[in-house]
Amino acid sequence: MKWGIRWYGAKDHIPINHIRQIPGVDGVVGPLLGKMLGDLWTLEKIKALKDSVESSGLELLGIESVAVADAIKAGTEDRDRCIKNYKQTIRNLSSCGIHLICYSFKPIFGWAKTTLFYKNPDTSYSLVYDDKVVQSLKPQDMYELIKSQSKGFEMSGWEEKWLAKIDELLEIYKGFTREKLFDNLAYFLKEVIPVCEECDVKMAIHPDEPPYEIFGLPRITKNLEDLKRIIEVVDSPYNGITLCTGSIGSNPDNDVVQIIKEVGHRVHFVHFRNVEFLGERKFRESAHMSKDGAFDMYKIMEALVDVSFDGIIRPDHGRTIWDEECMPGYGLYDRALGICYAQGLYEAITKSKGIQK
Repeated sequence: MKWGIRWYGAKDHIPINHIRQIPGVDGVVGPLLGKMLGDLWTLEKIKALKDSVESSGLELLGIESVAVADAIKAGTEDRDRCIKNYKQTIRNLSSCGIHLICYSFKPIFGWAKTTLFYKNPDTSYSLVYDDKVVQSLKPQDMYELIKSQSKGFEMSGWEEKWLAKIDELLEIYKGFTREKLFDNLAYFLKEVIPVCEECDVKMAIHPDEPPYEIFGLPRITKNLEDLKRIIEVVDSPYNGITLCTGSIGSNPDNDVVQIIKEVGHRVHFVHFRNVEFLGERKFRESAHMSKDGAFDMYKIMEALVDVSFDGIIRPDHGRTIWDEECMPGYGLYDRALGICYAQGLYEAITKSKGIQK
């Protein structure tokens, strides 16, 4: 198992040497900045990103993410060109020694929250999702809602240059069904997984966030049934899953421990976080500890140990604490607490099972 932190490269407010100071951290996962959906990632740009990480003494553990173009998700006439670029990007990443890609297959909205700085009783701040708020909005209003609360930080997935095309995207996905979206995912995987096998690069699909449909757009990575269907459509160890506990677990019908037991052999990447339910389809992203949210984080970690998970794990969406000025969900301090807590769970569990001395 490798322990990581998400880092946004040169634009991140967190200096990478501060990440190195967190005990037990092996490296970072991060994106290549300034790329539009469907663009080719060149060897030069990838190497520059890797060098910037390795110069600090850390590893570039994987890429989060090589975003999938809407031409691929919607199956437009530009799909094959974008897939060709994606295949070459996989080859280029492999040439630079990078062997994990986190990606998602969600129409338009990669993630959604309705409050970015919800004040908790302890005076920290959390991300909150409230479906009633979403139901009161038009899709075009979501960007303004996020932007108005971002405190000047550019939120991944909510870049202005991309969302300027939202009316065009809504038209592309008009009348789209789950089956059509799944068929387009299957087409994509059948094209790229053979390249992944050749290059030793694992694909790890991220669950829907939230794990139910919003604005009438289909969702196909929202529960155990969906995940099983995805890994079976191309039966390869390189066709895998990002287990984001806080995304898939934010539907209380989803049993995260059971999901690990059934598809853990295909989990390549873990986002380790907790949520607290505040009502029906309403939740806040809490501190990582079991007592602070709805999940038994000990049992989740134990399930990962029991399936011999040996991929990459990172803490996810921390609270904003200690007056840190940071991107919502991506402050340093609470994620540092989260990864140390996760490492403590892992040590206790593996020692109790005689796996680690």
